[in-house]
Amino acid sequence: MIQVEKIDTFTGHRDCVYALEKSGENHRFFSAAGDGFVVRWNLQKPDVGDLIAKVKNSVYALAYLPQHNHLWVAQNQEGIHVIDLNTKQEIRSLKLAPSLYFDIQIYDNQAFVAGGDGVISVIDTENLSFRKHLKAANVSVRCLAINPVERELAAGYSDNTIKIFDLKTFELKKVIPAHNNSVFSIRYSPDFTLLLSGSRDARLKIWNAERDYSLEEEIVAHTFAINHLSFSPDGQRFVSCSMDKSIKVWDTEKMKLLKVIDRARHAGHGTSVNRVLWSDFENQIVSCSDDRTISVWKLHE
Repeated sequence: MIQVEKIDTFTGHRDCVYALEKSGENHRFFSAAGDGFVVRWNLQKPDVGDLIAKVKNSVYALAYLPQHNHLWVAQNQEGIHVIDLNTKQEIRSLKLAPSLYFDIQIYDNQAFVAGGDGVISVIDTENLSFRKHLKAANVSVRCLAINPVERELAAGYSDNTIKIFDLKTFELKKVIPAHNNSVFSIRYSPDFTLLLSGSRDARLKIWNAERDYSLEEEIVAHTFAINHLSFSPDGQRFVSCSMDKSIKVWDTEKMKLLKVIDRARHAGHGTSVNRVLWSDFENQIVSCSDDRTISVWKLHE
């Protein structure tokens, strides 16, 4: 039987917290919010936030580049800011079309940025130049995931589809009519055999990436929109978080619900849980919410 321990709550953001990202050290992570603050937190020193950057508009997406110790920040309506974490200085920026930016994924010196204008911007991470604009719909691209085994980029859209692109040629390979509402989160399993998707329709779907994305399972996982998914470091479990204020822990192999973390049982979040990050530090789970807080959880068997 799994027990949940609430380790801590980090406060400091002045608006809804939308983004969480790992850092080069397993006990540190980044957050970003509607207040434009980008903060680095230390799981060993609770609630001592280190302000990394402050931008004018809200931030929904962050991406860490380990080889340079850089943090990419997507400022809504503006574009990309690249922060050198050694100096905490912005070293470069790139203006994008005025839009919302929901996700950044980086692979092989290329950054993929998901835009509310339906465009995936492909950017060279070395010289910060555009390589390609992928436009396969006129609706928001809400989430991205990269499969280096099959050399594929998966993208979840507000037209309820998941679109699969070739990572080399950028050709659109497949369109999956995935959900009954916007696809808010997609995640490949650590072995890249499965693609999980969570949607505004509150359903969790499991697709077989080795069998042309055939549907393996569909689960009515939450009562409202699924905002985000994150796998444990060993891939044996994953977590989902939702607009219904809850976080759920699942067994990957059996696709079985193991635990619900919510306000009533565990002093969870009071409003929508926007992101969840299963950290490498002592298997702790980090979550952030519209309630402006970040919570840290530990599971005990």
